[in-house]
Amino acid sequence: MTKISIRNAIITSTLAVSLLLTPAAAMAADSQQTTDEQTSQPSDLQLIQEVLDYINQYNVSGVTKEQLIRGAIEGMVYELDDPYSEYFTAEDLKQFQDSINQDYVGIGVTLYVENNKLMVDSVIPGSPAETSGIKAGDIITRINGQPVKGSDSAADLAGDANSKVTVTVQRAGKSLTFNITRAEVYIPSVEASISSSKIGYIKLSSFSETADEEFSAAMSKLKGAGMKSLVLDLRNDGGGYIETATNIAKQLMDKGILMYTQDQSGQLVPQTVTGGEKIGVPIIVLTNENSASASEILTGALHDNRLATTVGTTTFGKARIQNVIPLSNGDALKLTTQKYLTPNKLDFNKIGLKPDFEVRGSTAQLVTAFSLAGMKSMKITGDNHSLTLNGQRFDGVLGSIKKGNSIYVPSRVLAAMLQSEVSWNAKEKKIIITDARGRQSSFTVSSGQVVFQNGDSYIEIHQFVKKYPALKWSYAQNKLTLSVQ
Repeated sequence: MTKISIRNAIITSTLAVSLLLTPAAAMAADSQQTTDEQTSQPSDLQLIQEVLDYINQYNVSGVTKEQLIRGAIEGMVYELDDPYSEYFTAEDLKQFQDSINQDYVGIGVTLYVENNKLMVDSVIPGSPAETSGIKAGDIITRINGQPVKGSDSAADLAGDANSKVTVTVQRAGKSLTFNITRAEVYIPSVEASISSSKIGYIKLSSFSETADEEFSAAMSKLKGAGMKSLVLDLRNDGGGYIETATNIAKQLMDKGILMYTQDQSGQLVPQTVTGGEKIGVPIIVLTNENSASASEILTGALHDNRLATTVGTTTFGKARIQNVIPLSNGDALKLTTQKYLTPNKLDFNKIGLKPDFEVRGSTAQLVTAFSLAGMKSMKITGDNHSLTLNGQRFDGVLGSIKKGNSIYVPSRVLAAMLQSEVSWNAKEKKIIITDARGRQSSFTVSSGQVVFQNGDSYIEIHQFVKKYPALKWSYAQNKLTLSVQ
């Protein structure tokens, strides 16, 4: 998506007005004018207006003129066979823009469900929830006096701005009730931190209108703290404004090709970065199947200009650019106007960008990225809803399964901690761990060393450390800790 110029907006709006205001009488007269030399044919716009007038005058179905016009427009967009082009009402447009800029109405909390309990995972700074006193770790038991029934009750926290909601929570054995006024809540697009080993981390959740400014502020802090490498997390970032992506790229590269674009002419046009600032440290980019659009533009640019190594899973595959074009009635048309290719001229639409290191599992991806960024000593702690890496909290979990005295840990996490690869031998029903030197160890299902849950494999930790004693572990209060030096 790109920001539309005023000139393009005016031209497009004028065309829309012409379509809607062409008189039917004039069309009928023009269509019947003849000369000895030729017969004048009605224009496309006249034909559409003619059909609209006849249906509006004679139909008995009760469909209004407004519905007919909306249907005609949506029919044209449908014929494009393009999942990214669509017609927006003014309300749709606002919701779309709010989603990109991460503006929402609510109380300002993130939630998770554990044992059918609705738990507060985090409280957004400056939100109504924070002002009222809600804290991370609170268990929401009632909403507007009604008992909470798992995840379905979360929707009851939503509502219009300035409306009120009563929230009762359980905290340290006490029941507390808060009267909260819902409001617009802005979620920052950038989160940043730096480890004790001077590895910077930036999570970019959206290429919003202000994300480039937030990114700049984060980079200044990381550089001031002596950053030696950067992990740039673009997982689950569905994109946003190309102008924002370009401005962020300028903070990571001094010059080079950002991408190639291609419009109706079919000509490839290089879009370049000039006057930027080379970051000067290694970059590791994290991607997954939900990294799309502007995320893929930035990933492709950094990778093809040899500025970054990519880790994770193949990206979404949206190599198309849309313009959001204002219409004369206050609505808008989101229309695909260009294709784009990476600097290496790869058209990855519907295919995605494959990472240099393919790693599945969000925690294993994070561990691998920090290892590649230079982290030597690593300690991760977590449970089924939390994760810390060397004392810093990250999105994700370190889930484990406890069966009697046996504790099963995700195989991908174990492999990532030791910079090893994991594979599955279906015939012999065993997991194979291959270390950096090519040495292999296997763990079998039949021996009880391996279990599966929700499609993921787990290895029993006692059995694992017998073969890999460099990995240290502990388990207390349902939290697992893994560490390597």
